[in-house]
Formats: sequence, structure tokens, C-alpha cells
Amino acid sequence: MFFFKVLGVAVLSLALPALASASGAHDGLNCVGCHGIHNAKGEIIFAVEPNKKSINPATKKPFKGTTALCLGCHEDIEKGGMGIAVISSSHSHPFGVTPDPKVAQVPEIFLREGRLDCVGCHDPHPSNPNYRYLRVYTDKGSNLQGFCGMCHASKTDAKLLKNMKIFNSMDERTYKVPTKKK
Repeated sequence: MFFFKVLGVAVLSLALPALASASGAHDGLNCVGCHGIHNAKGEIIFAVEPNKKSINPATKKPFKGTTALCLGCHEDIEKGGMGIAVISSSHSHPFGVTPDPKVAQVPEIFLREGRLDCVGCHDPHPSNPNYRYLRVYTDKGSNLQGFCGMCHASKTDAKLLKNMKIFNSMDERTYKVPTKKK
């Protein structure tokens, strides 16, 4: 712990409470499953290599941003991933695309650089207790319609949207390391 304080990095001490209440498939990873201090490959100290082989069906180019990072693990091995809980880009909700406002009114907080990236809807940190790491509580998946209605309100019963709250364990765009009080 002293080593991290000397470097001014509070990552370990901040992560320990989160790991104690971990929930989901990322439990065993802890911070260094995705982040690395000494072997960082990105500005948020990622240790996972972004997938540069998997092709976005909408753009016919490799995925980019955090979607490429997620696909570093969650894509078939022959498509540049590690084959862990593989996500189908053609059989799931679209990702790595700019949303069409005629189809969905996506709140800005769900977008990354104007795109629907994986971490727009999922917060993969082990402190997230929600179903499939969704950033909105869905009562173990029984209120997925309410979650979908956050962007597709015209296709959802308005009562389901009333108590929807967005979960952010560590939003990389706004997170600041707390300073020690004197």
C-alpha cells in the first residue's frame, strides 16, 4: 500500500472495497485484469490489447474506442479476441455505431464520442451489482423493457421508466482520485 501512496496512485485502495462486494463474471479479474500500471497500453492504463481484427458490420472497418477494448476479450480468437463470453456484433444490440435519432433518443451519458460503445450500457467494474453489468437496475433482468425504454421511450410503458437510475462505479470521464484531508 505504501508503494502506491508514494506514486500517488490510489487504485489499489479504491478497488478493495469494490472487490469485497463484487458481483458477476468479472469478479476474479480485479483491477489488473483490464488495467495495468507497468504494461499500460492506453490512457486509462489498460493492460488488455484492443481488438484490431474484428470488423464493425456497419462501417466495414475495425471497431475502435472502448468497444475494441471489450472485444479484446469478448470476441472469437480467430477474430482477434480471447474467446471469453463472445458477443455477436450481428446478433446483439448494435455497438460501435452512431445512433440514428429516428430510431432512438440516446441520452448523452450512454454515448462515448457520439457512439454506442459497450461501456455506454455496461459498467464492467466488479462493484456493479446489476444484471449483466448494465448501468441501470433491471431487477435481475425482469425490467429490461424499462432499460431499453431509456433510449426507445415510444416503445415502452412510461411507468417502467419512472425509477430508472444510471449506475456509475468509476466513470473514466469524471472520476478524480480523492485527496487526503489534513
